[in-house]
Amino acid sequence: MSGHSKWSTIKHKKGKADAKKGKVFTKLARYITVAVREGGADPEYNSNLKNAIEKAKAENMPNDNIERAIKKGSGELEGANFEEITYEGYGPSGVAVFVKCLTDNRNRTASDVRHAFDKFGGNLGATGCVSWMFDRKGLLIVDKDEQMDEDELMLQAIDAGAEDFSAEEEYFEITTAPDDFEAVKEALKNVGYSFSTAEITYLPQNETTLTEEKDIKNMVKLIDALEDSDDVQEVYHNWDMPEDLDI
Repeated sequence: MSGHSKWSTIKHKKGKADAKKGKVFTKLARYITVAVREGGADPEYNSNLKNAIEKAKAENMPNDNIERAIKKGSGELEGANFEEITYEGYGPSGVAVFVKCLTDNRNRTASDVRHAFDKFGGNLGATGCVSWMFDRKGLLIVDKDEQMDEDELMLQAIDAGAEDFSAEEEYFEITTAPDDFEAVKEALKNVGYSFSTAEITYLPQNETTLTEEKDIKNMVKLIDALEDSDDVQEVYHNWDMPEDLDI
């Protein structure tokens, strides 16, 4: 299996950036609430909820916050009615940007997203203008340690049904078809592996390089501005971001 995705490095950094901004608990609470409303409050029968709870615990979200979000989703507590909306557009020099939101105010979210694109050298596009450039995949990131055997992990991932495996400097990246994600995750978890990222996401088919300093700065600011919104759950893009760039 082969392939290198700097996107996973970007995602790895992005998660840390979210936590620094103090936004992650709000976003995860919405994710949990919507998962309950769409699939019920039992994580054993609701894979989206199970993933949301695991992600929340990985970010050290307090159990009380998780339980409150579940109760809001099940109707035991009053809460806003969130809906999922996606926006698509282009960043500086035509970088494809795909934004996934959960919002209780469509007009506010649209205004915030449009403002971010306009302010930092991009433009919001029509639905479908860039989503075709991304593939929906299961993504598992296993942080490296000295005891880990790369070949053994790769073979176990393949046997479990993974599509691709790559070794990066600090971690291993495993991708799956969306339908195989849970099976691969559980198989690896059952033999002792843990994940710093475990989710179904969107990977770019091709990447765009930015060479102008102004474009690089604006692209970083665009990502930051979008992620700073409580309504924005995920920002996907196909920028070939330098690995030593700290966002």
